[in-house]
Amino acid sequence: MRMAGLVELNTFVTVATTRSFRAAALELGMSPSAVSHAVATLEARIGVRLFNRTTRSVSQTEAGEEFLARVGPALRDISGAVEAVNQFRAKPSGRLRIDTSEGAARHRLMPILLEFQKRYPDVHLDITTEGRMVDIVAEGYDAGIRLVETVPQDMIAIMLKPEERFAVVAAPSYLDKREAPQTPQDLLAHDCIRLRLPSGTLYRWEFERRGEEIRIDTRGPMTLQSAVLMREAVLGGAGIGYLIVDNVAKDIAEGRLVHLLEEWTPPFPGICLYYPRHRHPTAALTAFVGLVREMTRAATSSVEYHDR
Repeated sequence: MRMAGLVELNTFVTVATTRSFRAAALELGMSPSAVSHAVATLEARIGVRLFNRTTRSVSQTEAGEEFLARVGPALRDISGAVEAVNQFRAKPSGRLRIDTSEGAARHRLMPILLEFQKRYPDVHLDITTEGRMVDIVAEGYDAGIRLVETVPQDMIAIMLKPEERFAVVAAPSYLDKREAPQTPQDLLAHDCIRLRLPSGTLYRWEFERRGEEIRIDTRGPMTLQSAVLMREAVLGGAGIGYLIVDNVAKDIAEGRLVHLLEEWTPPFPGICLYYPRHRHPTAALTAFVGLVREMTRAATSSVEYHDR
């Protein structure tokens, strides 16, 4: 058997981590077909199927889990060796402009920014947080941070969080007066807090279970343009909300909110750092990308192997 190359092994690890061929393609700067080909080539070389594939999901086989447990640490050692020699490059300086959303900055970006500032004090970080989608090339940004599904195809993307998930939540005081919804359609009989997107359109709540997909145009007493305000309204008993789990996890754990319709809100590909594929990165962006890879790999590895 001819030994597998680093590209194929790295592709395998990225698909296993993101659980998505498209997300892996974005992170690696490859086309989805090239990612699929690399994995297929690796499987052919070792003679073992590493992934179970469906039209909507990717999961590792038992052999794939064992292979990841052995290959993952080795690739991280190689990456660490590469990063170790980066200190011999010219010291990054100047300004680094990044566009993101308020939620992504608050939950995922700040620890990275603080560590970057410690390592590279000569770089001025200029972070813009807004709801609208921005053309980072046209508006002069070095990089952006958004959901994978919103990233343009001509970008290189690095996962900051492989998965996100929405939660349908309500305060106990609201549910004291109403029967809790059992299906997404039941929401039409409830007061729901609506969210207006930056484009001006009203967000339709999305659900999926066992291949069935549903979008609901909810009705209710409020329409807001902020997830922060939606959480406050739901906590106040004004109605049911639809929020990223991270934003309400503590409220659910401490009993301030009740998690509803959990089986209807499966995970979906999360947020990533992205930057132009065809533009030479500055030293500051190169350093930032290196730090993102380092910190996200450390975070995912601690989760990845915890239950094995």
